[in-house]
Amino acid sequence: MTVALDMDAGAARRSIERAQPEHPSLVDEAHLVAELFGVTNVPNGVWIDEDGMIVRPAEPAFPIRPNYLDAGAQAGLPPRLAEMLEEAKKIRIEPETYVTALRDWVEHGAASRYALEPEEVLSRSGSRGTDEALAAAHFELAEHLYRRGRQDDAVAHFREAHRLQPNNWTYKRQAWSLADPLQGPTALYDSDWLTDVRKIGAENYYPPLQMELPKDV
Repeated sequence: MTVALDMDAGAARRSIERAQPEHPSLVDEAHLVAELFGVTNVPNGVWIDEDGMIVRPAEPAFPIRPNYLDAGAQAGLPPRLAEMLEEAKKIRIEPETYVTALRDWVEHGAASRYALEPEEVLSRSGSRGTDEALAAAHFELAEHLYRRGRQDDAVAHFREAHRLQPNNWTYKRQAWSLADPLQGPTALYDSDWLTDVRKIGAENYYPPLQMELPKDV
């Protein structure tokens, strides 16, 4: 199952229809999945077995290497978008490792070397302390205000969610995209996608996968 995190269900639906998936594809306008499973960036995957147990918590989950990462310079693009694409090429992704491990789990279930024990799932799930809880509350309130047409009031709560949990890219990208489809600089926020990625280093945009494939794979 795939779940898109987007307050604009129409935009997410267009992407789903272009992909023509053969599995259930949902749109989570409230970012509830992100809140429940600790998703702070996309694409992320969560492994859940037939008994409803999480066997791997949220982690980077690229099924393939996107074509744009290997594309040459494209003429005619707006300068900002061209800069974003060049920066995105530096982002570390590991689709081959992820898909190999996923297929192993599908085949071997609980016996897979990549299925984690409950204690390890908890330890890898990240901090869910006071700041994270407050950030979630501010983000939810911002979404509510935005849908009620109170966009100016929503901005303050989006900004507070960003301050409390600065590594939560789903919070940032949702607010940025509502202000500018390219998630560029605006007067509403002190940050934008390109600036923040450059600040942390594109290679740190996703944490490394904690998976080690056998040497013969």
